Amino acid sequence: MQTRRQFVTNTALALAANSTRLHATTDPVAPYRTPFKYPVLILKPTTMKGDFDEKSVDDPIVFRANNEFNMLYIGFDGTGYQTGLATSPDLIHWTRKALVGPRDPSSAYTKYNLAISSILRDKQLHGTGEAIKHNSRYIGAWNAYPSAGYEEGAAVIGLAESTDLLRWTIKEPILRPEDGAPWEQGGLYRPDLLLDHDSTFRLYYNAKTKTLPKSEGGGWHEQTGVASSVDLQHWTRAPLNPILTNGPRGSATYPSSNPLHDQSPPTEDARDSRFASNPFVVRNGNQYAMFYFGYGYQRPGRACEMLALGKDAVHFTKVPEILIDTGAPGSIDETFAHKPSVIYHEGALYHFYCAVSGKWPNELRGIAVARSKPW
Repeated sequence: MQTRRQFVTNTALALAANSTRLHATTDPVAPYRTPFKYPVLILKPTTMKGDFDEKSVDDPIVFRANNEFNMLYIGFDGTGYQTGLATSPDLIHWTRKALVGPRDPSSAYTKYNLAISSILRDKQLHGTGEAIKHNSRYIGAWNAYPSAGYEEGAAVIGLAESTDLLRWTIKEPILRPEDGAPWEQGGLYRPDLLLDHDSTFRLYYNAKTKTLPKSEGGGWHEQTGVASSVDLQHWTRAPLNPILTNGPRGSATYPSSNPLHDQSPPTEDARDSRFASNPFVVRNGNQYAMFYFGYGYQRPGRACEMLALGKDAVHFTKVPEILIDTGAPGSIDETFAHKPSVIYHEGALYHFYCAVSGKWPNELRGIAVARSKPW
């Protein structure tokens, strides 16, 4: 566990070391690649009736606390999302600990859903990933959908506090879709907390438009923005929002890390032409890196893990490369590979993501991991 003051001090020391590491390579993507997939799910639904994670597990958030690795994740039971905690000694073998974010029937916001989708932690790329306490409490960020079902209604984002990671106090929403611009008025998705080196708190999030007319492709678009605070109380959306926009329709090329997927032909839509979602932002020296997932208009759509690099906390440039693509037919991520969370351990970068195989409503949705060196 780190205090806020210790984090800022350690960050200053890490910046110098990481800056040397960053400039040691002429390939800007090299520090972020994790091409070696672990072949089986590391966490999957229980299939036991009554469990909060009976039907699916999703959206891993990995960090270190109490001398072990921890994972916040969301489970779906057919009614809505709730949040669980799992622990691991080695990032591969995970033990379910508890349901730590249950729905609250008396709440206007979490009556059906509660996804604690971020925790304030060391976000240096080669740091420990240790959770940071602020005023002696862990700080989480949550989002919740107002209706029963799978992501039904316009979700809000709020903060949560805990002294032990098991019991969380859910605070009032800090971001609401109706207060934002049209790109986010359909609802707010997965938040991501970052304590910046200047002691500013950043909260990255993705959001969706309201339903679009058929002339614009139907459905909705998802893009990514950021809000900032110096006290965790008052939040200001960045004037440049959305800071990560959808890719173009047509004329997009995104080489895939999966040899089964040829380079996109020139007429194909960008892999993030519909969704540029689920940001997970880290610092590497003086550089910011946003892991995110993309989903395009091409059918069948294949959600994949992508990357954007920034010179500061709000200006990001996409990398024309797929970090983790969907796998071969029959693999654990044949349908989707998406929703990133990364942590560094013993000389390797571990990239956790939600892997989906099969087709709805008979898909299997669980947690997978890839890393930067072979298994």
